[in-house]
Amino acid sequence: MSKLIVIKPIEMFNAATNTFTKIDREYTIKIEHSLVSISKWESIWHKPFLIPDYKMTSAEYISYVQCMTIGQKPNNLVYYTILYSPDVIHEIQDYIKDPMTATTIHENGKPGSLKRRTLTSEVIYGDMVQLGIPFECKTWHLNRLLTLIKVCSINGGSNKMSKGETLELYKSLNAKRRAAAKKG
Repeated sequence: MSKLIVIKPIEMFNAATNTFTKIDREYTIKIEHSLVSISKWESIWHKPFLIPDYKMTSAEYISYVQCMTIGQKPNNLVYYTILYSPDVIHEIQDYIKDPMTATTIHENGKPGSLKRRTLTSEVIYGDMVQLGIPFECKTWHLNRLLTLIKVCSINGGSNKMSKGETLELYKSLNAKRRAAAKKG
């Protein structure tokens, strides 16, 4: 699910050049926090996007907003005005944090988390392949996709048989086949 962000006109002072810069009209950008967006960002910055407690630099943050933008993109200066707009930053952060689902997963009474591993876009794509999740989901809100991966992992894990159970099943099937072969 995408979100529309409105960037208001603003005048900024650049201390390095001792000049004012003005954005004199309103811009609306459409953003999408998705696997596609983090994949683009990781290809630029060569680091995992989903690092717990990592504080992005201003350049990394603006770069991610640009990676999230779908459709028409304004010039780079418009993106940098976001840094001077706390309301816009708050709106983007709320959108990124939104779970976008009613599903909650609890492990031992605590909210669940993915295994302790470094999550990169390739790891998430790998999980999707392994769990049979269609690639159309790559444009879902990232939190919703990660919840789906958790649900599929839990459901897939609970349906697996142990080695002993598998051997018993094979033994039973072989016995039925032998009995059927003797009758025929």
